[in-house]
Amino acid sequence: MSQATVRIPAPLRGFTGGAAEVVVEGRTAGEALRDLAARHPGLARRLLDDDGRLRSFVNVFVGDRNVEEIGGLEAPLAEGATIHVVPAVAGGGAASQRRLAELKREVPEVTPREAFALQRQGAVLVDVREPDEVAAGSPAGARRIVRGFLELRIEEQVPDLERPILVMCAGGARSLFAARDLQALGYRDVRSVARGFAGWKADGLPIEEPRVLSDGQRERYGRHILIPEVGEEGQIRLLDSKVLLVGAGGLGSPAAFYLAAAGVGTLGIVDDDVVDRSNLQRQILHADARVGTPKVDSARATLEALNPDVEIQTYRERLVPENVERIFDGYDLVLDGSDNFPTRYLVNDACVKLGLPNVHGSIFRFEGQVSVFWPGYPARRGPCYRCLFAEPPPPELAPSCAEAGVLGILPGVIGTLEAVEAVKILLDRGDPLVGRLLVYDALEQRFTELRINPNPDCPCCGDGATFEGYVLYDEACAATPG
Repeated sequence: MSQATVRIPAPLRGFTGGAAEVVVEGRTAGEALRDLAARHPGLARRLLDDDGRLRSFVNVFVGDRNVEEIGGLEAPLAEGATIHVVPAVAGGGAASQRRLAELKREVPEVTPREAFALQRQGAVLVDVREPDEVAAGSPAGARRIVRGFLELRIEEQVPDLERPILVMCAGGARSLFAARDLQALGYRDVRSVARGFAGWKADGLPIEEPRVLSDGQRERYGRHILIPEVGEEGQIRLLDSKVLLVGAGGLGSPAAFYLAAAGVGTLGIVDDDVVDRSNLQRQILHADARVGTPKVDSARATLEALNPDVEIQTYRERLVPENVERIFDGYDLVLDGSDNFPTRYLVNDACVKLGLPNVHGSIFRFEGQVSVFWPGYPARRGPCYRCLFAEPPPPELAPSCAEAGVLGILPGVIGTLEAVEAVKILLDRGDPLVGRLLVYDALEQRFTELRINPNPDCPCCGDGATFEGYVLYDEACAATPG
């Protein structure tokens, strides 16, 4: 038995999970193709007919020779051979035209005007064109799923198999193939839009120019785009998002790194401190050459070098009641990496007043905590920080990092978890840590989840609570270290 590599053309990669090459086994070209079909069943009827013969609209080459010239499917394979699958594409020979004629008998077609009327009645219009085609315009309200990933992503967009689907491409050919594949997935009412987008535009139907990623952005965020829960739409959402980080220290450093790498479009950073050599054991935004530099300037230099897509807004000032609402204005959420209780309670109270999610992290020696304090969470009412800790502890019970120390790697774990929660909230995906406290013990390498219920008597977020001004705690009140 020989191993061979089958090169998959772009139109068929949706059936191989996006893979451009698949390693198969077989002594002959036919055995290799049957092994390929067994590994990826969606390819079976696109390559071989019911009698196991190669379909008329597909050519197979072993190396640079067509198998029909070297024995057909019985052509022997050498170890390490390369097999090229070459399907017919629209606009060419008789085989492709015959296949289109077959598809027109299998797939109902509608005119653009009929499609528009059906869309208004609740049908889903799916535009399967490539991003560069969509950039020039797309039907208003269409779902945009690139043809190569249609089978992988349609269930998320249209979970109801009974809901009518209208498939559109540029001219009405690709949409026939796509519609037939959706029928194979079990969708009951799938129709192809005849004449495609060209006909839609010619008929004067509503068009919008959706925002699409640039080629460079598609390259940078390619691994995000592959995830159905993110995709191009989610990545654009991240690029349009704004996150404020309170503190550019131990927690803010890893959070800022990963949010910038993820493409969160605007990162605000609040910190009035300068880089000290003792910070460098854990505050990875900074470097030895920047000792004495304001932390916000050091953070900006690091993050702009990592991802020029991201706009960095800096606030070299201490967060106080007089500036907190000005600084928080315009942000989608606040990621709290502060290292003192006065700031922590100020962040909480301002987030409750302004309705912002408060992604919280704290660390001490070998232990850390992560939660999301968000009483206004749409899915369920969550607690605020004061529901968990009504007031800060006295200084002697909460020593600073200079007194107690902290494992340098620990803020990397906790800050990264904060970044994960922030991205989930921005994408509206998953279940954020609202009403849950995640406690991490590095020595035991153990996570413990604890339930936090809202306090109906909380003076900040409780039933009937009214805002009576910010409480400014004594600066001597120490903090969990950052």
